[in-house]
Amino acid sequence: MSRWIVSNVPSVLLLAALVVVVAAGTVAVLAYVRHRFPGLAQGGHNDVAKVGFSVVGPVYGFMIGFIVVVLWGQVNAADEVARTEGASAVQMARDLRYFEAADSDRIRQSLLEYERAAVAEWSRAASGHSAPEAESALARLYAAYESVQPRDDRQRAVLANSLASLDQLSLSRTERLVMAVTNAGPSWSLWLVIFLLSGLVLGFAVIYGETRARTHYAMVAAVSVLVAVNLFLVTELAHPFLGELGTSSEALREAINYLGPQ
Repeated sequence: MSRWIVSNVPSVLLLAALVVVVAAGTVAVLAYVRHRFPGLAQGGHNDVAKVGFSVVGPVYGFMIGFIVVVLWGQVNAADEVARTEGASAVQMARDLRYFEAADSDRIRQSLLEYERAAVAEWSRAASGHSAPEAESALARLYAAYESVQPRDDRQRAVLANSLASLDQLSLSRTERLVMAVTNAGPSWSLWLVIFLLSGLVLGFAVIYGETRARTHYAMVAAVSVLVAVNLFLVTELAHPFLGELGTSSEALREAINYLGPQ
């Protein structure tokens, strides 16, 4: 479900929706509680509420902070893989000047076709599904290098280096596809823990005794926004190749820009 949300809902709308839903829902609960249990406003139970919040608050903060750090690390790892894939293509393009013109043109065209196919499949690959066009383009790129007949030691050395770069490009693409499948964000059990702790934090804010209604509503609204923002961060970072906070195909597009004008 989180994958579908990140894929189809713009980040701004997702954040706004979470803030509105969480804040409005919590404020509605607060209005009911203050009306149904007017004695709570006197704050006779605040010592107990403070103790409960002092336990739940730090646990909630640690849990969300830990999850965000882990997910951000996955996004950085995905970004590194994408950059390596793009950098390998650029390095292969730079080595083309050492080949014969016919070989260079053929490899350049095959490399450009692969990069375009990889960018075209990005949204599909973000879910771990490769496109046949990209697979075929990669196979043709390998075939283009295999047909090269080096004429001297320098060309043989460059060909070996280019094949190593090609293997790195292929490996990075495989890692990218695997990461898109395996790095699927928190499990359902962990989501349950997140929602439970979020509910406890909001619950303690609601039952806290405060005679001034405006102050109480403002406090609950502020805590609700904090919880909504945390839920937004976890949702956005759950899938490293999706959403505005995820890794983009910019590294592959830079390789296309480098190849195009040549």
